[in-house]
Amino acid sequence: CLGPRAMLKMLLNPMGGIVITNDGNAILREIDAVHPAAKSMIELSKTQDEEVGDGTTSVIVLAGEVLSVSERFIERGTHPTVIIKGFYQALNHLLSIMDNYAVKIDVTKKAEISKIIHSSIGTKFIGRWPKLMVDMAIDAVQTVVLESNGNKEIDIKRY
Repeated sequence: CLGPRAMLKMLLNPMGGIVITNDGNAILREIDAVHPAAKSMIELSKTQDEEVGDGTTSVIVLAGEVLSVSERFIERGTHPTVIIKGFYQALNHLLSIMDNYAVKIDVTKKAEISKIIHSSIGTKFIGRWPKLMVDMAIDAVQTVVLESNGNKEIDIKRY
């Protein structure tokens, strides 16, 4: 959530209406951006919200940092394709590092899955009923999972 401590924010939209939200994407939708980069950032947030349903603020912060780092190279006259190539090299390097930290998870063990879900949604809305919400999330996913040829697929958009 954009803003301090994920609290609700009150916004005045261009039509004079009041919007109260803590959703980063909802806040960015109310911005009347003119700059092309700002419009791209808002579109990025919208896509993140549509595809994942969460992480809109994180994607804006990360994209802003990428732009901030890129600015130095642009000012030096580095071509954008060279900058992008550098980011791809950094991505591949980080992915190889992450392989060292990755931990195999046995998806048949509910306790392991519960810990992951709790850490993922623990910052959202489950302060009073964490076990109930985690169990509901596990049950929901197990309801929609499809297995074929030894692969598991969870397509939440179909439901």
